[in-house]
Amino acid sequence: MASSEQALPAFVRLAAHTLRWRLLTELAVGDLRVRELMTLVGAPQNLVSYHLRLLRDGGLVTATRSSHDGRDSYYRLNLDRCAQALAGAGAALHPALHPALRGVPEPPEPPARWPRLSVLFTCTGNSARSPVAEALLRHRTAGHVTVTSAGSRPAARVNPHAVRVLRERYGIDIADQRPRHLDTLRGRRFDFVITLCDKVREVCPEFGDHARRIHWSTPDPAAAGRSEQDVHAALGRAAADIDTRVRHLLPVLAQTPEAHS
Repeated sequence: MASSEQALPAFVRLAAHTLRWRLLTELAVGDLRVRELMTLVGAPQNLVSYHLRLLRDGGLVTATRSSHDGRDSYYRLNLDRCAQALAGAGAALHPALHPALRGVPEPPEPPARWPRLSVLFTCTGNSARSPVAEALLRHRTAGHVTVTSAGSRPAARVNPHAVRVLRERYGIDIADQRPRHLDTLRGRRFDFVITLCDKVREVCPEFGDHARRIHWSTPDPAAAGRSEQDVHAALGRAAADIDTRVRHLLPVLAQTPEAHS
């Protein structure tokens, strides 16, 4: 067992601070900017920025430049790194905790019955990020959750590299899917509206008063480079990242009560 003189585990040291814990819990919902975090936690910018820097240095939080406003950044909770750090803290407390917490825990088993929920994914072109998310969530829930995607400026077709990545890596075929405009979904109700693009977040309409809005700041893989190889590699990375996000979303969906019959 841990000695009383043993150094405090990094995760405990970082997460035990009240403001840092509040920042972590807010970022667990979705990606946010500093000014949004300031409002949510009721703290000034210099204090929020200072504690975000500590969380970034500890690997629990990452930041990406906004594609909507290049002067701004979105902060994101690294759930896998949190799981690893929490595992290390458990092992430091008692070796018996190590086997149960080794590495990154797998998401819980799917429920016997999924609640009747509808999820909308959006990005600008509805050609790569949002159709990938749509396909992966439908796959992970075996079709029991209603999933749709759309864009604010839909492209003429789904990116062929997105089609290829989903087919080769996940056995999912979206070759016949066509991008759709957000306007075609007006009047529909969704339980979750998840924006994957910083630009579309600014223009995404409301879809019912009860819809839960979440933002996943995901860079456009189609803008990764000029060559086809660059774009394909970027789409592979984006799909893997989105799949991680989808897997972390599953227990949230499973515990969400149905809003209506």
